[in-house]
Amino acid sequence: MSSNRIHRRALLALATSVALTACGGGGGGGSTTPTPTPPAPVVLTVTHKVRLTTNQGVIELGLDRTHAPISVDNFLKYVNDGFYNGTVFHRVISNFVIQGGGVARNGAGALQDKTPTYGPIALESLNGLSNVRGTLAMARTAVPDSATSQFYINVVDNTSLNYQNSSNPGYAVFGQVTLGLDVVDKIKAVSTNSSDMPLSDVTVTEAKVIPL
Repeated sequence: MSSNRIHRRALLALATSVALTACGGGGGGGSTTPTPTPPAPVVLTVTHKVRLTTNQGVIELGLDRTHAPISVDNFLKYVNDGFYNGTVFHRVISNFVIQGGGVARNGAGALQDKTPTYGPIALESLNGLSNVRGTLAMARTAVPDSATSQFYINVVDNTSLNYQNSSNPGYAVFGQVTLGLDVVDKIKAVSTNSSDMPLSDVTVTEAKVIPL
């Protein structure tokens, strides 16, 4: 499989809009603006912790506000609002990611996007944190600054999702699994349909901030 096909699959899997059909962001900018180079790797620093209680077990997340302040503050707003309670992991790819944070069942029992969300946030993919196994990152559309509530957990090393250049700006890592990676592995193994949706709901029953 070519790297372009892999990256296109990555974008399709992580975008909040399933209509996305091409890799990369918008058109080219002015030639006078220098293109940022990929940042040097940094060590993730846990400044906040969140516990996700799911029907498959407990996952604890360490968030790094030092290197990803916008993403962490955004995630914590949703946690403190109770927004994630009742949402499902709506996209599970066993050799890629598990994604959640934006889909829930409505009063009629049908799955739909959960609203309202806060406005989209700036992409922090130039922070030096890498999309490696067990890390937490923001999902988005093809537009770099489009992430709202959806997030994903890398179940393998996905360094192709890191910032590469201005045409391939990647996805922003802002935390990591500190407890419950076995639960993540349990979720990644659930049966799914052709759209990578679990056949049985994997539900977040509660998301809450916990002490460090």
